[in-house]
Amino acid sequence: MATVPGPLIWEIVKKNNAFLVKEFGNGNQKVQFSKESNNLYNLNSFKHSGLANKKTVSILPGGKDLSVTLATTKTKKQNKPVSLFHRSVMKKDFRRMAKAVINQVGDNYYRPDLKQAALARLSVVYKSLKITKSGAKKKTRQAVKPAKK
Repeated sequence: MATVPGPLIWEIVKKNNAFLVKEFGNGNQKVQFSKESNNLYNLNSFKHSGLANKKTVSILPGGKDLSVTLATTKTKKQNKPVSLFHRSVMKKDFRRMAKAVINQVGDNYYRPDLKQAALARLSVVYKSLKITKSGAKKKTRQAVKPAKK
C-alpha cells in the first residue's frame, strides 16, 4: 500500500477534522486548537499535527505514581495501529526525565524541532502529577507553659 505524503494529508484536514476546536480570540480573530493525541502544543498547525506527520511525539501521565510515558511513532509501522508507537515509561526525577526526552527527541535526530515543545509538555505533565498538600500547617502562636511542680 502506498503511503500518502504528509503535506497532502495536512491540506485535506487543516480546515475541517474531528479534533479541531475553533475559539474566538481578541475581537474577530479566531484561534484554532487541536485535540489530537500526538500534538504537544495543541495547536492546529502542520508542524505540531499528529495526523499529518509520520514522526510524532507525545508525553502523557504514566499512572498512579510520578511516572510519565514518552511515546514516539515508528515510521515503518504506519499501517499497523497496534504497533505504531514506541512507548517508554519514565519513573525518575524530573532532571533525568528531561535529559531522556532531550536525548530521544533532539539529540537522536528524531524531531529536533519539537525538543522545546516536548520539554514544555513534560514540565506541565510532571507538575500536574505532583500531589499538593491540602493546606499549610497551622502554627500556634501561644507560648508553651511550663509544667507546674
